[in-house]
Amino acid sequence: MSARKVIENPEESFSAFLLRAARLPGVCIDRETYLRTALSRHCSAYEVRSAVASTPAAAGISLDVLDRLANEAIRYETAKVSALSAAAGVPGAMALPATVPADLAQYLGHMLRISQKLAYLYSWPNLFSGESDELDDATKGVLTLFFGVMYGTQAANAAVGKVAKAISEQVARELPKRALTQGVVYPVVKKVAAYLGVEMTKQTFAKSVSKAIPLVGAAVSGTLTLATFLPMSKRLKTHLSGLDLARPAVNVIPGEVVEDASPAEEDVKLPKQGRDWRIARRRK
Repeated sequence: MSARKVIENPEESFSAFLLRAARLPGVCIDRETYLRTALSRHCSAYEVRSAVASTPAAAGISLDVLDRLANEAIRYETAKVSALSAAAGVPGAMALPATVPADLAQYLGHMLRISQKLAYLYSWPNLFSGESDELDDATKGVLTLFFGVMYGTQAANAAVGKVAKAISEQVARELPKRALTQGVVYPVVKKVAAYLGVEMTKQTFAKSVSKAIPLVGAAVSGTLTLATFLPMSKRLKTHLSGLDLARPAVNVIPGEVVEDASPAEEDVKLPKQGRDWRIARRRK
């Protein structure tokens, strides 16, 4: 794709960047496997099973636990992407035509990885539909909005909130495809994609400059990646964790005893934010 076409079609440019990154090995995160692995260190077997079958919020897992896991994921992906970016800067100017596109692709690949991990922790449905790792239009739409949040666009923040509300209201196990491809959110997706296309082009230029000098370019490139990826990931985490979709189900306070129960009440099992759960009483 020529530089002229990138400038004229920033939306198409971003779509091409996104699709290339999504095809990289290891980019697609299996939701069930990730949640089981991450949650098993902090939650009971019952809570893990419930979170995988429904969502961490429905399982009553506290935001404190989810925030801790989100920070761990951010640290891991930041360290990995920074190391790879630094390694790509070692060859210097002679290798720029090969290293810059590859570095940008792996950078976006790690943005996709952290977006998926944060989404699954904060109760979003599976982002890759079916058995294929290819991105459908709804997945491309929500990932575009996630990237927009990471880049600090207010329009993306508002649109992600609308999508999350639709998921919460419908108790949906899939992304609301109509909203992302035809509804009021769709025009926002297109605008955010165009903005990101321009930003990706600028980022490509910045990486080209940082890698021009061997060894020195490696340090600059790795530092530049660290300085951008970390705050962007934290920005997405803050936004997703603040949505109603991420709030844990109403739970019984540990040790709470409900007195003055009458025969007109029934026993109901409610999950608790802890490693066990008790019988609560709810008035009919």
